[in-house]
Amino acid sequence: MGKYVYIYYAGSESDGGNAEEWGKWFGQLGDKLVDPGNPFGEGGQAVSQEGVMAVSDRPATGYSIVNASDMDEATEIAKGCPLMSAKGGAVCVYEALPM
Repeated sequence: MGKYVYIYYAGSESDGGNAEEWGKWFGQLGDKLVDPGNPFGEGGQAVSQEGVMAVSDRPATGYSIVNASDMDEATEIAKGCPLMSAKGGAVCVYEALPM
C-alpha cells in the first residue's frame, strides 16, 4: 500500500463541485483517505533560478492524500472526484515516495 497525492485543477470554470459533493466523495473513500487536504488560494507563485513568477498556465486548486495499492488504483479512485464534472477539471496523481 502506498500514499498518493492528488493535485486538483478546477479548469476554466469554477464548478468543481460543492462542499456536499466533496464530502460525499471523501466519505466513499473511507480509510483510503489519509488527508482530505485543503483548497488553495489564488495567486500561486513558482520559484526557480530565474526568479519568482505567477503560476498562470494551470494553477493548482487543492490537494488530498490517499492510500492505494498502486498507481492504477489511485487513478481509478480519482475518477470519482467532483472535478470530473467541471470543464477542464483534472486530478494529477503522484506517488509519494518514502524518505
